[in-house]
Amino acid sequence: MSGYPDFNRPAFHKAAARLRAQGLVVVNPAEIPGDEDWEWDDWMRAALHCLLGCHAVVFLPGWECSRGAQLERAIAEALGMSMFEYRNGEITPLVVQTVHK
Repeated sequence: MSGYPDFNRPAFHKAAARLRAQGLVVVNPAEIPGDEDWEWDDWMRAALHCLLGCHAVVFLPGWECSRGAQLERAIAEALGMSMFEYRNGEITPLVVQTVHK
């Protein structure tokens, strides 16, 4: 959300509304209550707290370049959560390529 005008809230709200209209229960990071003077780490702690209560995570376009989304992806992968990408109003499974040593 960092680096976008209005922290990309319009895109998060649009995606959440679309997914809720499909009957999904959505935890929208743009709806997390907090203080405007919070720093990135404060927002991430709140977002990760919410993430831990979810069964799946949906990433918006551009997530690959987001430090926060990368952290969320790593945690979701470690916990075996289902992961999806949201593109053009649709969700598709996120294919994660891992390298085994």
